Parts: sequence; structure tokens; C-alpha cells
Amino acid sequence: GEYVITRHADNERRNDGLSTEDIEDVLSGSQILEEYPEDRRGRSCLVLGWHGNRPVHVVCGANTDGWLVIITVYIPMPPKWISATERRSK
Repeated sequence: GEYVITRHADNERRNDGLSTEDIEDVLSGSQILEEYPEDRRGRSCLVLGWHGNRPVHVVCGANTDGWLVIITVYIPMPPKWISATERRSK
């Protein structure tokens, strides 16, 4: 139940009209879409969850104390995303 939210993630969730409680709900029913074991910030992953009928992506990892770190939060949208689970090919 303990986590750290980066300033970037906090700004992004506010821009999308999401509260920290919304993010907690999104994470409680999420699924991992992509894993980034070699990320420069440390191992992380992209998860998909839902806030009502809106898909929400959360990139998260863990800090050295083992706490969840929420790196960024966003609503997947075109042109980068075709759907909540499918990226547009480059």
C-alpha cells in the first residue's frame, strides 16, 4: 500500500483529471502490457487499468526500498495508441 509518485506522474494525472485515489483504483485492477527490464531508471513496466470506462496507462517500477514508484500516468490516445492495448507501429 505504500508508493511514491514522481512529480512528472503527479502533473500528468492532474492534467488528465485523475486523483491519487483514481490511480490506486486503476492499479488494483491492472494488467501488465509491457515490461522494461533494461530501463535506464531501473526495471519498470507499463500497466493498463480502467477509471470508469477510460483506459489509463501507468508506468511504474520499484525504488531501492522496495516501494512502488509511479513514473508516469496517461490516457492512451492516438496517434501513439490505436487502442488501450495496441501501439501504432512506427
